[in-house]
Amino acid sequence: MNRPELPRVLCVDDEPRILEGLALHLRRDYQVFTANSGQIALNMLQEMPAPAVIVCDMRMPVMDGATLLKRVREAVPDMTRILLTGEPGREAAISAINDGQIFRFLTKPCAPDALRAAIEAGVAHHRLVVAEKVLLQETLVGCIKALIDVLAITNPVAFGRTNRVKRLAMEISAAVGAQRFWQLEAAAMLSQIGYISLPVELVEKLFYGERLTSDERTLADGAPKVAQSLLGHIPRLEPVMQILEGSKQPQLSQAQAPVDLGVNILHLVLDYDALIAQGQSANQAIAHVRGKPDLYDKALVEALAALVGAARGTQEIREVAVGRVKPGMIILDDLRTHIGTLLVPKGFEVTDAFLEGMRNFGPDILAEKVRVSVMTAPADAAPPRVAAAK
Repeated sequence: MNRPELPRVLCVDDEPRILEGLALHLRRDYQVFTANSGQIALNMLQEMPAPAVIVCDMRMPVMDGATLLKRVREAVPDMTRILLTGEPGREAAISAINDGQIFRFLTKPCAPDALRAAIEAGVAHHRLVVAEKVLLQETLVGCIKALIDVLAITNPVAFGRTNRVKRLAMEISAAVGAQRFWQLEAAAMLSQIGYISLPVELVEKLFYGERLTSDERTLADGAPKVAQSLLGHIPRLEPVMQILEGSKQPQLSQAQAPVDLGVNILHLVLDYDALIAQGQSANQAIAHVRGKPDLYDKALVEALAALVGAARGTQEIREVAVGRVKPGMIILDDLRTHIGTLLVPKGFEVTDAFLEGMRNFGPDILAEKVRVSVMTAPADAAPPRVAAAK
């Protein structure tokens, strides 16, 4: 039986003898990493899987422990933070507690048993925080996905693009190094929720970029308020709401905050998808967004271009009966009833929930042929790699 991986602990102190003692004392039960300055510790956190616990000295040159733990909290908020110091002084203690939000404050000299007990408690705290976060993410995203699948059956024009937008957004975030970005995934799935209040005919006009009357424009402009009223009272959705709101009028900057990245990715993907829906080719749509560097982050645009290029190289177009479409296929033609009502817009990605709802289609519609896009990427195809977004 493989031994479980030991928890990671990062020890930071400018005195080599202390680091050696900590490593010797802890290495039996933990993977111990050491750094002799705050900046080295921050550099290590960018290059390695995040440790469960960081233990650092208060008095270090250039960057003291309180400053380091504050920056660690901003970069890796789930990491448990422990401060080990001699005589901290009142102001230093207040700074460490308020800014670094430390888990334990230990004074030197610290008894080995006390240090081990603090680190053990810190690891347990980290596991609890991570487990709660994963549960929240999986539960919340799962509920949103189920809701959108149901809405896609009743209003395919409004919600038919949701899976396509989500897939592109998550592929771009992974390409620029932001894996497991659940807030962006949730925002992408909820990006069409405001349209639930609009007539199907109006949503269809919006989807194809057709000219609206003044009354229709008033209705369409009210869709974001509907989304706000539907989502505003759901706990823990604040960053999702920030991404949704920001994607309407993003402000490009050098900020690295996850919400800023999510805003710029969702804005780019929604605009790209709208261009495709309005009849532009992938090359034309990419050229369009490349031509507006003040609106779209260059690194994100290049990530999208790489993904679209890879997809085009492995795209197979088939003609199949509506009743034989399968999950993952992209429907390339509008599907309408005999009186012209739009059932499925072009660009709709088939899901399991759609197949369930398709049972309500009449036999004539199920027998009708449609063109579909099927992705047949080779097994050894490598995902595109691009530089991280600014």
